[in-house]
Amino acid sequence: MARGYARAEQRNQEAREALKPLAEGERPTVVTLGAIVAGLIALSIVVGYAAGVEVDGEQPRVPQVVAPAVIMGMMAWGMWHARYWAVLGFQLMLVIVLFSAFFGLVVGASSVVQIAGTLALLAGAGTFFYFMVKAMARIQMPTRPGE
Repeated sequence: MARGYARAEQRNQEAREALKPLAEGERPTVVTLGAIVAGLIALSIVVGYAAGVEVDGEQPRVPQVVAPAVIMGMMAWGMWHARYWAVLGFQLMLVIVLFSAFFGLVVGASSVVQIAGTLALLAGAGTFFYFMVKAMARIQMPTRPGE
């Protein structure tokens, strides 16, 4: 058991050493894509409300629109500036989407189109999440001495 832990820790250390800190003003591609997605979500919330979209037959109240639009807008700004908190928040949102989609697939999938769409959502959100883990490590990483 101890030998297995030592090998795993050695691989972890090698992975940490392979990471390169972000250069000044650098932003990983996946974080840029996340910022764009978050910005588009915020924009779609506001545009939908302005267009009179109804939920369950009635238009949402202003706080029900402003809160998620502001949160997604702040997340977009934070990721655009490569802030750790914003990437972490976006990953939390992805986890919620992943769990919701999986639950919907297991409990409520009723057609082939719905199953295919849910599987595509799971694949996209899962891939996004996977690549953001390394980006978060680079964002959080301090500058090495002598660099």
